[in-house]
Amino acid sequence: MHLLDSELKNKEQWEKAGIALPEFDREAMKAKTKETPQWIHFGAGNIFRAFPAALQQNLLNKGIEKTGIIVAEGYDYEIIRRAYRPQDDLSLLVTLKANGTIEKTVIGSLAESLTVDRHDAEDWNRLQEIFAADSLQMVSFTITEKGYSITGPDGSFRSDVAADFEAGPEGADSYIGKLAALCYWRYTHGAAPVALVSMDNCSHNGDKLFAAVDAYAKAWTENGKAEDGFLAYIENPECVSFPWSMIDKITPRPDDSVKKMLEECGFTDTENIVTSKNTYVAPFVNAEEAEYLVIENAFPNGRPALENSGVMFTERETVERVERMKVCTCLNPLHTTLAVYGCLLGYTKISDEMKDEDLVKLVETIGYREGLPVVTDPGILSPKKFIDEVIQVRVPNPFMPDTPQRIACDTSQKLSIRFGETIKAYLASSELDVKSLKFIPMVQAGWCRYLLGVDDELNPFTVSPDPMYGELAAKLAGVKVGESCDVHAVLEPIFSDAAIFGVNLYEAGLGEYTEAVFAELIAGKGAVRQTLKKHLAKV
Repeated sequence: MHLLDSELKNKEQWEKAGIALPEFDREAMKAKTKETPQWIHFGAGNIFRAFPAALQQNLLNKGIEKTGIIVAEGYDYEIIRRAYRPQDDLSLLVTLKANGTIEKTVIGSLAESLTVDRHDAEDWNRLQEIFAADSLQMVSFTITEKGYSITGPDGSFRSDVAADFEAGPEGADSYIGKLAALCYWRYTHGAAPVALVSMDNCSHNGDKLFAAVDAYAKAWTENGKAEDGFLAYIENPECVSFPWSMIDKITPRPDDSVKKMLEECGFTDTENIVTSKNTYVAPFVNAEEAEYLVIENAFPNGRPALENSGVMFTERETVERVERMKVCTCLNPLHTTLAVYGCLLGYTKISDEMKDEDLVKLVETIGYREGLPVVTDPGILSPKKFIDEVIQVRVPNPFMPDTPQRIACDTSQKLSIRFGETIKAYLASSELDVKSLKFIPMVQAGWCRYLLGVDDELNPFTVSPDPMYGELAAKLAGVKVGESCDVHAVLEPIFSDAAIFGVNLYEAGLGEYTEAVFAELIAGKGAVRQTLKKHLAKV
């Protein structure tokens, strides 16, 4: 079985293989989308195919929507030319169940695929045609957080961005430059309203996208490259909106075990494609079952009825509360806990850690006992149910090939949000005692133990990349597992750094306790496990 429209006509072979097919007329969908495009998405990677494309397919299957999605890729054109068009813009979504089974669905909601290549006249002309259409409601994005960056480390505009400012809409050739040029094309061809919706996993993502596009609009209007009204158009939310969103779904690289299961049922399009930009793509995409998409309901030209596919539309403030719930309490702190202690205890898969009774009890205690009393409750999602799903379904999923080593990257940049906000909430509470926190400090102490680069069996390991590792390693250089040292002298410069922890741990009343835990963790071989058991026995 191959991903081609002609092959889909033989429904019996797909049904026999347990693969669900689109339940709508793809040709009619393509024709309707060509005539009245409503949704174009930038970023043709796995998260798009596994999530937004599947959401729209559900609406098409139900007859709620008649048009599909147009996908545009602006970073790696080979994805379109090698992984989309040769298979008629079809893909296979493999949903990875926590019980070890898979669900297989052919995704056919894409009407067409385009490169955001100004030098490809056919594709660029089609993009302009789409952006000029009054029917266009939503332009969405999964281009990663750095895709919105237009400045260098020193805060000045990158050279390619500065060149775009001078070239104007007709010559801009960076990713955001071309997007801004297409927005200008829409402005000069009727100025119909539209929503630009970032679906990237970063805080206040709509503001990041707005800042990037707005910088172009300002530069072009100031230097006469664009009509004066363009800036007002971009900055008027009744014309162009930039909603915030929160997205949560894991779509790892195609897994070999999944590939084998597909081949056994007769599906032959399983070969990975590695582009010249080192992008890994395959005709199938595997993803966890859990998914969340919360979007600020700010669409000046209407929108697809995605609430019928489980998307939650709400106010901007609620989007932020959902994000804080996830990042500060219900998911990210638990991931960091498993990353630190997983590395120390020799694990290489996050899912395997959930077979360890001590680690399960540790994350349950941090989530339920220490986090939930001060969680930001968004109202539209239950924080407890969210943690339940994380601990019972998502993290234990055997198909999830995530590693504690990957999650441990850049931990110094994460602790202030993932744990510091909870500490601050305890300090601000008149009913809670910050000194009742015993296991969040254990993660902070464990992280310093992790930075020594030896596990609980005293085997050396490579510390994951972190911008502060060199500085911190120098401060910990005199510490050896099994040897006595002046723990306070070593840790005071670290634990007092509010930039790392969100608070000065000593001023918060947690410094001395965290030092004591660290001293236990470095007592000798096996001390990490012993320390966990000792403290967890008190819960």
